[in-house]
Amino acid sequence: MTEQIRRDLEIACRSMLGRPKLVVTSVEPIPEGHSGFTYNVSVEDDGSLSRYVLRLPPPGARIAGPADIVRQGRIMASLHEAGLPTPSIPILSSDPIVDGRPFVLMEAIEGMRIEQTALEQKSLEIAASAIDVLKRLQSLPLEQTGLGDEEAVGLQAEMMRWAMLMQRAPEELTTRAGELGGLLAVQVPVERAPTLVHGDYHFGNMLFRGSQVLVVLDWEIAQIGQPLLDLGCLCVMTIRRSYQGANPGGAIDVSIDDMFKLYGADYEEMRWYTGLSLYKYAAILGYNLMLHRRGKRPDPMYEGLTSTITGMIDEGIRLLDRGL
Repeated sequence: MTEQIRRDLEIACRSMLGRPKLVVTSVEPIPEGHSGFTYNVSVEDDGSLSRYVLRLPPPGARIAGPADIVRQGRIMASLHEAGLPTPSIPILSSDPIVDGRPFVLMEAIEGMRIEQTALEQKSLEIAASAIDVLKRLQSLPLEQTGLGDEEAVGLQAEMMRWAMLMQRAPEELTTRAGELGGLLAVQVPVERAPTLVHGDYHFGNMLFRGSQVLVVLDWEIAQIGQPLLDLGCLCVMTIRRSYQGANPGGAIDVSIDDMFKLYGADYEEMRWYTGLSLYKYAAILGYNLMLHRRGKRPDPMYEGLTSTITGMIDEGIRLLDRGL
């Protein structure tokens, strides 16, 4: 399959970049991550070598939601133009060109993943950089986000989205999910002005130079919505450090109190957003586990996360019980 992708991509690059002698020398799947179809691409043109990253939707997928890679490319292109840490996008095509699929070709960023960064840098400095970038993303005018024509998603719709996903997770892991959902429903905070929301904003979706965030990746579930949702994502990754084998998305040794203080967030308000994020990630992991068990998206990693799913639900209940 990668040879077909290589040939199609070479033809597209020659035409769309205006480089008729360009040769795509290799297309290699990127092993990190557990979703999407992402490849390292090497290109030679007139004696010079360059690297890119190719994103494709799953074969045969309906182009919507996380499979809408053109939407993701549009977001990154808009943010890059605004000077925010996302890759440049040399080619963005909604036409089914590469292996019969639309595609995004983006700049390859030479940065360090969080696993190594966390060993070499101070945790508070890493967290401070991530939160500084988050605030910059949230301050961007909506018309410059690439999503300016989309309606803002309110908190009721946000909760319903993850409740529907939770219903598809294995029942033996979600026996207390209804209790957490009920606590969330009766404590919904007053909504703020909507901003760009990454939706999966954690250290595992970033690359670093030193302790500084170099680039933010994986914009599959981005939307216009409530800004504190993304801070809640970072807090969940901190909490997940306590679960053995939790694949914590690049957790670092900081507390949720540290996160609140770095952002300047109100503790009571953030209890709710952290609880919602715990519910959300439990639903996502549970749903992916269901897909794995049914053979629809095999990934044995999720079998090791059963205690993480139940633990996040229990922790969300503990956090929100304080508010009653």
